[in-house]
Amino acid sequence: MSSEAVLTVRLVRSFEHRNFKPVVFSGVNLDQTVQEFIQFVKNEVSTRAGLPPPFKNFGYDTMKIIHQAHGAKTNELVMSLEDDDKLILQDGLTLRAAGIANETELAFFRKEDYERGDSDLTWRIHMDGWMDGRLRGWHVPSDLSGSIFI
Repeated sequence: MSSEAVLTVRLVRSFEHRNFKPVVFSGVNLDQTVQEFIQFVKNEVSTRAGLPPPFKNFGYDTMKIIHQAHGAKTNELVMSLEDDDKLILQDGLTLRAAGIANETELAFFRKEDYERGDSDLTWRIHMDGWMDGRLRGWHVPSDLSGSIFI
């Protein structure tokens, strides 16, 4: 089993606005710790050409597995909201022990934003009713005015 991998890291700047940029890292050592990899990505992102400054200077602190090679992808727009206990990378583990393999896709985000927005990341538009087999309308909660996820 090779100790190096190609990993795609999705830099998530905003869950609400689905603002993210994927960055590919080649030759990643899977035997390094999660903390070492997070520090490596922070250093690389801050100096990488082609990334807008808001992505370079953001306070990323948490990684979560989005997709494994040859596995099914979710329909989530930014990342899955399920299985946090299994998919969020834990400090102290190596990348390999955390379940990372070649061609894994990860999300890198600020945990505070994820936890605060967790309830808003799910669908919150409710059907108003059906008429003659057709959708008659939608009820949008007033607290979501102007920030509907579609």
